[in-house]
Amino acid sequence: MAGLWAPAFPSPELVDAAAMMLPAVHEEPGTLAEGPRWELTVGPGVFAVACRDWARRDRTEERARAAHVKDIDAAVAAHIATGEWPEPPTPRTAITSWSRKSRANMVRRLCELDYTPLYASGRLPAMVTLTYPGDWLTVVPTGADLKRHLKALRKRYARAWGEEWACVWKLEFQRRGAPHVHMLCTPPHGRSRTTGETFAVWLSAAWADVVDHPDPEQRRRHERAGTALDYAEGLRATDPRRVAAYFTKHGLMASKEYQHHVPPAWSKPGTGPGRFWGVWCLQRTVRTVHVSPQDGIRAGRIARRWAKAQRRTQQTWKPRVNQATGRVSYRRSRSQVQLMSNGNRGWVAVNDAPSFVRSLASGMPTVSRVE
Repeated sequence: MAGLWAPAFPSPELVDAAAMMLPAVHEEPGTLAEGPRWELTVGPGVFAVACRDWARRDRTEERARAAHVKDIDAAVAAHIATGEWPEPPTPRTAITSWSRKSRANMVRRLCELDYTPLYASGRLPAMVTLTYPGDWLTVVPTGADLKRHLKALRKRYARAWGEEWACVWKLEFQRRGAPHVHMLCTPPHGRSRTTGETFAVWLSAAWADVVDHPDPEQRRRHERAGTALDYAEGLRATDPRRVAAYFTKHGLMASKEYQHHVPPAWSKPGTGPGRFWGVWCLQRTVRTVHVSPQDGIRAGRIARRWAKAQRRTQQTWKPRVNQATGRVSYRRSRSQVQLMSNGNRGWVAVNDAPSFVRSLASGMPTVSRVE
């Protein structure tokens, strides 16, 4: 395996060691100090600087819980008085595309994960793709149906291979509107306990059985071409940042951005895709250290300068208005990505966050480094 794939995912032990290098402010156990506090967070592929008032947040959550209890009591009282339950709340607005906030949340989460379960077994990673038949609306009319199919496939995997399915998955859409799912995982070796088939053969049959298209010809075609197994793409996932880069690369390419637009059939409230991404059986490994305001500002400033030195750019579309006709057209442009710009607060994705913290410590004289 070493000749094909050399994973460089930082272990939880390295994350712990990196957190110990940060200048922590020691506090009494069980105390919750008033006012904003600076904190530094390190994970396998992320370094974050934040300033939060946890006491104020705790009071806000208490008020929200109290208001929720009052709403429930009012609904029960109305039901006792009238015999009917109040009308359900208005459905959420329609989801038409993958939001920037969801993309940022995904990148940060993927950089916080402990990927040890993926490579501890010695198996090679692969990118699994799950697609739907040509007549896809018959079997997956809403996003909830797609999530139900994924849940059923996950259960079948556990029965067939005797282990939970550890993976990262991402939802996209084809030009014809049909959804498809990419999954980064390490396929098992050997043969299935239930059918005696290899993983690739088992996956094709299991996915077609889960989708279960009523038309025999559609089902036959789906079983033949409804799945794909790509080891070449999986071997590129060697560290947390590269994993996040793969799942967001289409957002940086105008020719692939259509894959993040929800088809009209799923654009009504209650029928949308829900979450565009998810994680199975992989846990976050982050350590947060409370620091003094001086150390927090200094760490944020160093991280911001590092991010600016990377000269990362993003593609944007600039509007242009024809003064004669009033028509609006768009031209493609590139601008530099702004990170850590909120008062030296924010987060950066890196290939190896523990090594990044060691370099950061060299620019912070107050840090007592561990040799």
